[in-house]
This record gives sequence, C-alpha cells and structure tokens, in this order.
Amino acid sequence: MNSAITLVTGASGELGQSLIEALAERGIPVLATDIRPLPPALSRRCYRAVLGDISDPELHTQLLQVGFERVFHLAAILSSQAEREPELAHRVNVEGTFRLLQTTYRMAKRLGKPIRFLFPSSIAVYGLPSLEEKRRARKVREDQYLTPMTIYGATKLYGELLGLYYARFYRRLAPEPEAGWIEFCALRFPGLLSAFTLPQGGTSDYGPEMIHAAAQGKPYRCFVRPDTRIPFMAMPDAVRALLLLTEAEPSALRRHAYNVGAFSLSAEEIAAEVRHLFPEAQISFEPDLQRQAIVDTWPEDVDDTAARQDWGWHPDYDRHRTFHEYLAVNIRRRYRSPVP
Repeated sequence: MNSAITLVTGASGELGQSLIEALAERGIPVLATDIRPLPPALSRRCYRAVLGDISDPELHTQLLQVGFERVFHLAAILSSQAEREPELAHRVNVEGTFRLLQTTYRMAKRLGKPIRFLFPSSIAVYGLPSLEEKRRARKVREDQYLTPMTIYGATKLYGELLGLYYARFYRRLAPEPEAGWIEFCALRFPGLLSAFTLPQGGTSDYGPEMIHAAAQGKPYRCFVRPDTRIPFMAMPDAVRALLLLTEAEPSALRRHAYNVGAFSLSAEEIAAEVRHLFPEAQISFEPDLQRQAIVDTWPEDVDDTAARQDWGWHPDYDRHRTFHEYLAVNIRRRYRSPVP
C-alpha cells in the first residue's frame, strides 16, 4: 500500500479506530471524517479530521477540497439502531453511500486514475427464512439467501449494488486509464470482537458486550438464546482483511463482494469462554424478541472460499487465540482485571 491520502468515514467507530491505528503505523496519511469528534489521541494520528454528516453535501465539498486517493467507507447506522430509526438508517447508509460514490468518482476524474473504494458490508445482507433452514445451510456463499430481513441488511445490500453500478457504468464511460474511475469492493463481515473499543449498537454485540462486562465485574444479561450461532472475527483480522483487499491486484478480484470468516460460536460457547477467563462472570440469558428475530435470519457461518482463492485471505485469529491471546490480555489491561 502506498502513502496516498486515504479517506476513512465513520472514523470514530470500532472498526474505524482500529483501521486508523493500522494505517498510521504504516505511515499512511488519513483523512478522517465522522459525525462525532474523534478521540484526541486518534485525531493526532490523522493527516486531517473533518466533522460532518456523510449525507450532507457540505461535508463532501470539504472532502474534495482536501483530496484523497483511496476510500474506506465505514460510516453506517448499525443494525439495532437502524431497526429503531429506519429513516435515519436509510439517509446515512443509502444516501450517504450514494453521495460518497459520487464524490469519489469526481475525485477520480480530477486525478485521472482509479480510486479503490472499500465498503464494509455485513452478514445482515443474508436472510435465512427459518431456524431449520439456517441449520441446514451451515456455510452460506455470497450468492445465497440475499433476502435481508432488516433495514440495515437491506441498506448494506443496496450499498453493494450501488458500488457495483458505479464501478461498471462509469468504467464503461471512461475506457482510458487517464479518465479515472472507481474500483469498488465490499467485505461482508461477521460479528467483530474488539478489545480496545466498546460495542456501538450492532445486533452481534452480545459477544463483545459479554466479555467487557465480565472484565469490569458487571453482570450481563445476554439478549439472545444460548443456542444462537453466528460467525465472529477478531478485530485485528477485520483490519487485515481490509488492507489485504486494498492491496490486491484488480485483475484478481472476480467478485464485487466477498465473505470473510474466522470461526462460528454459539452464545453459550462465548459465555463458556468468558467464564473461563473471568470465573466470577455473571452471565444470564434474557432474549429480546426483536433482536433475537434478527440474529435468527443470519447464517451460522459463511463460506469465504472466494476470498481465500482470489486475494489470499486467511484469519490469523482462531477461537482460542482470539479469546486467550487477544481479548483476555488486552481487556484485562484496559480494566486492570487480575489474572486468575
């Protein structure tokens, strides 16, 4: 990856903060934007931080004034909040993405070269019709069950299609390399487990919430059934997947959207790992009907064969390493929890 200015939207979120740290360590200047101010320490790691709403045209004017040569579009209203505020979710997740694709195309035309546009998508784009079908399906491929049951999943799937449209349509209009165009690719992430940032409204957040509560000595009431199973991934692997895909040769990318996976766990298996790390953990299960219904439509696991074959994806963190090397060590340090 070269040192071109890289735009990161949704910069103060869980994934955004981890990604900016990784980019800064590589000496890559980051143009960061979010509707919320960045933590001061993170802001100092950026070339420039711009405050604003991703759906606001004024923000895009400022982004064009600064300029950028690569995009990680992380800004989004996550699943639980999206269900409570569908109009907001549509404005941010759809209108914001549409405006950013337009802005990126204008930037590419100005530079006379392609700009790679990375779009973190989600397993929420899938919609399994029943628990029985979910258990039969096991690992879901990118082209299966694309019938999302939530506004979040629908907006993410539409964002993927918008990106594909811009990449194809405007590429046809700009056949010469000097004309500039968008190289779009989406990563469909599973639930993400972070030791350094707190969960911010995802329906899969019962996983990280459980371990952060235990480290602080707080009881936790899990909002899904113990048998609820979905795929998860450690945050360092999520960041590495984005960076790997950014560096992949365009000719190697045979899809516009890729699954990436690491391991699949039930909520009870997560609780067992947490109790092993924090023997005093107080974990109970009190399913929330709305959020349970959402998670029941997501796959138990994903088939990421295409990512492994096309651009060399493989997770560095399996279940054991995630909990015992990454989460346990760093979360204990965060909360100064004693080692058992």
